[in-house]
Amino acid sequence: MTTILALEGLRKNYGALAVTDDVSLAVEEGELHAIIGPNGAGKTTLIHQISGLAPSDSGRILFDGQDVTGMPMHARAKAGLARSFQITSVLPGFTAQENVALAVQARSGSSFRFFGDPSREEDLQREAMEALAIVNLSARADVLAGELSHGEKRQLELAIALATRPKLLLLDEPLAGTGREESERVVETLRRLKGRYTIVLIEHDMEAVFALADRVSVLVYGRIIATGAPAAIRADRAVREAYLGEEAA
Repeated sequence: MTTILALEGLRKNYGALAVTDDVSLAVEEGELHAIIGPNGAGKTTLIHQISGLAPSDSGRILFDGQDVTGMPMHARAKAGLARSFQITSVLPGFTAQENVALAVQARSGSSFRFFGDPSREEDLQREAMEALAIVNLSARADVLAGELSHGEKRQLELAIALATRPKLLLLDEPLAGTGREESERVVETLRRLKGRYTIVLIEHDMEAVFALADRVSVLVYGRIIATGAPAAIRADRAVREAYLGEEAA
């Protein structure tokens, strides 16, 4: 398999606190790689470092054969890194379709216009609807994003990310705040995306993680203590003691 993302000795300090501490990790093209760990382990900071939202104090990030360590976030996005956040980040006053069309337009490198070349407008809307269809939101295309349920907003975020034509999706707790039915819909969406896209997933829902992941890495106190197939991670004594506890029983 081809390694699409390689982290080499990543470190991020906030004052005297090492939030990520010599993190090295390889993500293979086409896999769904989950990163789990207790609160405060450094998971979101690591995603910030990968996406470019937070600069690393040391180490390297290689993406698709390119050293992106010093690249700003927008350049990494253009290179094919797309991410979602723990807190939904959609535009509530725009419809679901308009939110995705904005992402399509941003990818093309020009500003969004509501009036312009009709053929270009048709292309925007077609691509937006294709992304919404992937996440099962076609029927909600004309609904203002602010009126969508929390779970639908998470699915809309996925559609926005897909509209950028990513090579890798960084998903930061896509199930956060969702109820059972909404969670099941998001998990089903992720199951459909698996294999079509390379995905790095941070998630606290262990049932979802072990159902979806090809491999799992465990981050504790800023360090990766184990990486392997879900069954191996469940059985790892150090992981059980440090994090999973009864959840791994």
